[in-house]
Amino acid sequence: MDWPTYTHERNFGCRAIEYVYRGLRTVTLENEALRVTVLADKGSDIIEFLHKPSDTDFMWRSPLGVRNPATFVPTAPRPEGAFLDYYPGGWQECLPSGGNATQYAGTSFGPHGEVGLIPWEYALTEDRPDCVSLLLRVRTYRTPLYLEKRLTLNRGRPVLHIHERLVNEGLEPLDLMWGHHPAFGPPFLDPSCVVDLPGARIRATDASPTHRYQAGEDYQWPFVSGRDGAQIDISVIPPPETRTHDTVFLSDLRAGWYAVTNTNRRVGFGMAWPVELFHTLWFWQVYGGAFGSPWFGRTYNIALEPWTTAHTTIEEAIAHGTQRRLAPGEALEVDLCAVAYTGLRRVHAIALDGSVTGAQD
Repeated sequence: MDWPTYTHERNFGCRAIEYVYRGLRTVTLENEALRVTVLADKGSDIIEFLHKPSDTDFMWRSPLGVRNPATFVPTAPRPEGAFLDYYPGGWQECLPSGGNATQYAGTSFGPHGEVGLIPWEYALTEDRPDCVSLLLRVRTYRTPLYLEKRLTLNRGRPVLHIHERLVNEGLEPLDLMWGHHPAFGPPFLDPSCVVDLPGARIRATDASPTHRYQAGEDYQWPFVSGRDGAQIDISVIPPPETRTHDTVFLSDLRAGWYAVTNTNRRVGFGMAWPVELFHTLWFWQVYGGAFGSPWFGRTYNIALEPWTTAHTTIEEAIAHGTQRRLAPGEALEVDLCAVAYTGLRRVHAIALDGSVTGAQD
């Protein structure tokens, strides 16, 4: 395709602004309902997903802020990798490995793989008052993967449409895991928030020193046994004074969607995706209890992350047979959406076109 070199400037309808933020090429897409900001030079991170009518940015901002990997030098390298030194919060793409450092195919990966720390190429491929579309693309450097991501806003709709295409450009099969890592925080996140999703099986672990739940494999959404044996409804967000830190894994999803609603403000964020590919949700819960570096108890946030596996590294996924294998030249394509909505207290479903159904009371 031809990559356009000129963008028509416009301050109405759908539009895009290209600029440099803290030394990073950055693009903001907006329409009457949403403003979405993307760090093209740092993993294509979405650091802002703002619902304009309610002035609500759903994305969590880490106290570390946005740091430029090209200019910010840590005092010493982390043995597990640099992801956390440059983690600003927001929404990351994770590929080809997952939450922890690991090794595969004769090389090493830090947390969440390769694509979250490197620059992506981009171009505005649609730039009209009724539609704006940003195409981003990247090639990984420790694996032969090519990934395209198209972000599209249409006039008047609070829906970000995402189309992705992943290709194995190598001459041998490649095992991988793939995920999206959107994190939500204050002022949107507070104890009035609830999480809705279709039924799921829950696996809880005791990996964190401040874990809230008893480890178990077969809990059913939304109830998990607490450390004292009491039943806890994990769809209800507790206050930061809870001082706990957990990640639970949701599998056997009946459909691919979730919603996080602030019931006081009647505003929420939802995602939808094909459950055949992203068939697991990781639910990261930091209720004021993530101690030690880098958080030291300062953070209150959650993340609901669609993944291709419930295992946290590509090594573990291979050991359990849950990795995704791409043959040489094979491509995967997927459509997802993210949507802002108002007026609801609970959500019953979100469709891939961004339509939301739910209850007002």
